[in-house]
Amino acid sequence: MGVSVELDCLEGIRVVDFTQFEAGPSCTESLAWLGAEVVKIENPRTGDPGRRLQPGKPDNDPWYFHQFNANKKSVTLNLKSARGLEIVRELLKKADVTIENMAPGTIERLGLGYDEVKKINPGIIYCQVKGFGTGSPYEKSLAFDMIAQAAGGTFSVTGEGDRAPVKPGPSLGDTGTGMLLAISILGALYKRSKTGQGRLLQVAMQDAMLHYMRVPFSGTQLTGRAAMRDGSSRSTPGGLTPRALYPCKPGGPNDYVYVFCSRANPEHWQRLLKVIGREDLSGDDRYDTQQARSQRGAEVDEIIAAWTRQHTKEEAMKLIGAAGVPAGAVFDTLELMNDPSFEERGIMQTIDHPSTGKVKMPAWPVRFDGAPPKLEPSPLLGQHVDDVLGSWLGMGGKEVAALREEGIV
Repeated sequence: MGVSVELDCLEGIRVVDFTQFEAGPSCTESLAWLGAEVVKIENPRTGDPGRRLQPGKPDNDPWYFHQFNANKKSVTLNLKSARGLEIVRELLKKADVTIENMAPGTIERLGLGYDEVKKINPGIIYCQVKGFGTGSPYEKSLAFDMIAQAAGGTFSVTGEGDRAPVKPGPSLGDTGTGMLLAISILGALYKRSKTGQGRLLQVAMQDAMLHYMRVPFSGTQLTGRAAMRDGSSRSTPGGLTPRALYPCKPGGPNDYVYVFCSRANPEHWQRLLKVIGREDLSGDDRYDTQQARSQRGAEVDEIIAAWTRQHTKEEAMKLIGAAGVPAGAVFDTLELMNDPSFEERGIMQTIDHPSTGKVKMPAWPVRFDGAPPKLEPSPLLGQHVDDVLGSWLGMGGKEVAALREEGIV
């Protein structure tokens, strides 16, 4: 097991978490990893829909929930009951941060909108994640990761130029939005530590995607045209060459290496020629400049591919990289999970979950004094009712038992 550390950067910070699925939970999970006490408020019957619980049946797919709810506590509360709402308001009085990503208008209908919550806790950092921003023509529309990515531009620049747009595999729309909000929360907490001032933070998933599109936007500013898809399977005519995926042995679906010769360093091409045994092409006017290579993309790609086909992607990445040329093998999820170096470094950690057993999952990748934060298992539904209601609100065992009897928790 790799080294990890219990972080106390946000020790003493209390978070009431109304989020579900991924965008909001990604944000609150990052705060929990950094040491905040994150209390997830869940429906007593099935909890966060991300749990994928089926009423009356065991959960047969818990791994999605584990990924986004490590290090948190779970409190079940019936928010359709007056007493449940009363308890939530008492928790919010004690909270430093609260976050919600319900459908537009839902939190307000519960009487828990910002204007109401700041009356009982003026110093709270109140955060909302929505699909589309206030004032957007789509403001009331629902969104999931792929909707935000489509509407935020990432689809439009992903894929091959002569084919339909492609959905990027990573959930940039969800987790990417959550990270931007987490950074903003840290800034708001820092300011509040000096002024005592609470504030309202709002992020829309579509708006967040524009942040990840800054390079394509810079191209549009340069040309006045929409950024186009230029794919990865081949160097595009007139573009940076080489910059493509090259096939490797034994020829599986992900047996490729991506090779990139920077425009800023002409030596990359010369180094690459040496690695692939084609120093005879050094000084050849057909290939010696970036401009010349860009007119012969297919030829250049075949010169490189003739060499990569004789090597595995790992060999190709190591040999080309060792020569000082940027290269990356296409590793799939199984290969990455089984790569011992991630576990040895604590970047991939294994938790022992009470219902699932051992689960290996990515941890927070930033190291603090040489070690990443320690992962704790995601909570069982309602696991921390007694703990939180006792430590936050001073409720005794009999009072909590009565709440259970009434179906409030």
